[in-house]
Amino acid sequence: MQYRPLGRTGIKVSPYCLGAMMFGKLANPDHEECVRIIHKALDAGINFLDTADMYSQGESEEIVGKALKGRRDGVVLATKAFHPMSEDPNARGTSRRWLTRAVEDSLRRLGTDYIDLYQVHRPTPDTDVEETLSVLTDLMREGKVRAIGASTYPASDIVEAQWVAERRGLARFRTEQPPYSILNRSIEREVLPTCQRYGMGVMAWSPLAKGMLTGKYRKGAPLPDTLRARYMPKAMADEGSLDKVEQLIPLAQEAGLSLIHMALAFVIAHPALTSAIIGPRTMEQLDGLLSGVDVALSDELLDRIDEIVPPGRDIAPLEGAAYLPPSLTQPTLRRRPITERAAA
Repeated sequence: MQYRPLGRTGIKVSPYCLGAMMFGKLANPDHEECVRIIHKALDAGINFLDTADMYSQGESEEIVGKALKGRRDGVVLATKAFHPMSEDPNARGTSRRWLTRAVEDSLRRLGTDYIDLYQVHRPTPDTDVEETLSVLTDLMREGKVRAIGASTYPASDIVEAQWVAERRGLARFRTEQPPYSILNRSIEREVLPTCQRYGMGVMAWSPLAKGMLTGKYRKGAPLPDTLRARYMPKAMADEGSLDKVEQLIPLAQEAGLSLIHMALAFVIAHPALTSAIIGPRTMEQLDGLLSGVDVALSDELLDRIDEIVPPGRDIAPLEGAAYLPPSLTQPTLRRRPITERAAA
């Protein structure tokens, strides 16, 4: 395992980051099996684990905490906060009020007294970024958090956060966690160059395009009985995505690779990328993923991938998982009042 710098934090991490979203009632409720999966990943050289408070409503963090007993010091542990954790309208977001509570809850569930990387799970346009950076700075000064990061932020929000941190003397985001895969490449336009400009580490979520790049989903074939197909049948049957998959499969075969290994190697080949987040549900899935950690793609193969899915293009729908800014979700921000339109 060749370890990479996590931006300019001075921390070294593995090119695969073990994502824990599948651990818990959402996908695998067997705590003992999940612990064994985590231990096997650690034994294979992965030293980077990513979870979030909302994964199975805290159960994922609890499982990770069990697995790290006696092994905590050798692991770079990351978690996230933002999503609702109860019906309380204040038990969510990135306010000082919530994050001071959320971090304590995560520390308790994880069974640790510090988090290596604490991330804002999504942007919060209704909260001043100075408010968020201020509380995160205080958590770092208290020793509860070692570094802070963002997830699924547009480039403009990353820049604003960096400027506010500099102007106010606050801790700044050291990492970004965006969606990135062969089928979802829009972050190549602005997000990745912005992260490089600020020396931020980047961990890609959904490097297999929500499972579309596993090879299980084929054009003209019925949807397999999988968790993804049950939860997002429209995305997993998307014709545009399947068309690209049918072109990518023979390309991988010609290179002597599985589609999964080619897809993961594509992600970590980008110079801005630190790690690809893998999210196995079973031991068998972990074994299959680990067997491709040393795969490196040739320039010729990368060129041919570019011909199928051009740089900067998104093909696969993420069905609400990616962040959409208010300018896209609120019609009133795109339309003048009717009286002004009539007057014009």
